[in-house]
Amino acid sequence: MTALIPTDAEDPVLLREALRRALDGGPALGLGMVDGAPENVADGLAAVIATSGSSGIPKRVALSGEALRASAEATAARIGSGRWLLALPAGYVAGLQVLVRSILADTRPARIEGRFSPVSFAEATLEMLRPASSAGIPDLYTSLVPAQVATLLDAAEDTAVRAALQAYRAILVGGQSLPEPLRERAAGLGVRLVRTYGSTETSGGCVYDGVPLDTVGVRTVDGELRIAGPMLAEGYLGDGSLTARTFVRDEHGIRWYRTGDLGLVEDGVVRVHGRADNVIVSGGINISLDRVERIVRRIAGLHEAVVVGVEDERWGEASVIVAARGEVLRRSESEQLAHARDAVEDELGRHARPVRLIMVDEIEMLSSGKPDREAIRRMVADLR
Repeated sequence: MTALIPTDAEDPVLLREALRRALDGGPALGLGMVDGAPENVADGLAAVIATSGSSGIPKRVALSGEALRASAEATAARIGSGRWLLALPAGYVAGLQVLVRSILADTRPARIEGRFSPVSFAEATLEMLRPASSAGIPDLYTSLVPAQVATLLDAAEDTAVRAALQAYRAILVGGQSLPEPLRERAAGLGVRLVRTYGSTETSGGCVYDGVPLDTVGVRTVDGELRIAGPMLAEGYLGDGSLTARTFVRDEHGIRWYRTGDLGLVEDGVVRVHGRADNVIVSGGINISLDRVERIVRRIAGLHEAVVVGVEDERWGEASVIVAARGEVLRRSESEQLAHARDAVEDELGRHARPVRLIMVDEIEMLSSGKPDREAIRRMVADLR
């Protein structure tokens, strides 16, 4: 057995050293479990990450050192290796993988000092561009969420911010879907974004720009995406029934992770349609809120909007758009809502049109950089 030590991820320097030991068979790290007591876990585990995922139900995802290494090695095989900037919390899998990749590349990760901002991002990147030895400057990489990308692009008129964005060989973007307008803006500035798809259960992103990493298999069963590969988690610590439901073996004995996402695989390209459980029934018709949100986010001024479902007296359930006031352009709120309703109707039909647009000072976010959908849903329900 291996000791599992509750670990504070606030200091990336200390965490990196603890993680190095964990990957080499030392005590496993319990991330997000600082209030817990030490316990024993199976040999080979390197990290247990406490997460609620997209379901809101707390889970403890157990990751072996082999899985974390396999993910980092597959990433390096796809995009190369070099020096990484840690711009996400290290207690989440995307941030943790920045440290794993740095360990395997034998480089020292840089970090954002203080709160993330265009200025702090540019300063950290500039520091990385100063050669520390005669070996010169290694290729630069970082991992961001879409909200951070939007913040940086909005500030890209600043020469230092634009140069910092352009300095990276690849910027991995995950955690939620990347709005197409953001991707286009980045490409226009010469910023190299890589859309990633994955979860804590897959040791982070394992599908890059729709193409699975070399050691990853993706298929669909009854419309649900399933993933296989050496980076899969061992399961959920202390929850054997959830592990058995989520990680299944096929007729050949291959182990697959049931993502809970709907999608398809065409000519080797993975297309994610949204969460199987993020669906409302409006007027007797099933509506994917993920699909509605993707359409809404193509509209100028609504690129970071969140779509949630609420109870509705007429339809049973209906969708509502929540957007930050700073995003909306010169259109009135009613005009913006009408534009969004027309766009959704054109693609999904009249039944899928959102019923309301709610403006807020800022979108509530989790520390991972994702929208806090449950808090947003509660806020909308309170207003109706």
